[in-house]
Amino acid sequence: MKLSDELPVDHRLATVYRIGAGLCGTILLVFGILGFAQRLSFFDTSGDRIAGLSTNGLLSLISVVVGVLLIAGAAVGGNAASTLNMTIGSLFLLSGFAHLFILDRSANVLDFGMPNVVFSFVMGLLILTFGMYGRVTGGLPHDNPYWRHRHPEQADREAEAAARRSAAARGPLGR
Repeated sequence: MKLSDELPVDHRLATVYRIGAGLCGTILLVFGILGFAQRLSFFDTSGDRIAGLSTNGLLSLISVVVGVLLIAGAAVGGNAASTLNMTIGSLFLLSGFAHLFILDRSANVLDFGMPNVVFSFVMGLLILTFGMYGRVTGGLPHDNPYWRHRHPEQADREAEAAARRSAAARGPLGR
């Protein structure tokens, strides 16, 4: 499966990708800005909390950068937003697994706690779902642009059959 399949600019799936990227990007941006407002030390692992999550300046910076990327993806929309959502969602899941293994160790420079790991999993699944919605599944409906792109011969046959049915319904005089 290719992720660069074309999607019509005005297709309703583009709205889902944009809403997902914008919503998740805003949440991350707000979290990062709140971290900067607290003037947290960059590599401090003392357990400063914002919105129930432990954080430091580096995590705030990463949150702002990722939030801005998602919001930019929402502005672009279409396949770019979908692909960006899938990529960032996957990175969040990987981050959750990685930080699960380094909790309470010196390698935990982002000051992750168990709530951060859970947040990383939930946010990753949410972003990933927004990116994959209507694009990655085994049961896409035949009017889905990704299905049509992956099955052009069958899509052409179905379009021709629909045109014949429409012409037959109009009658012999084409009315």
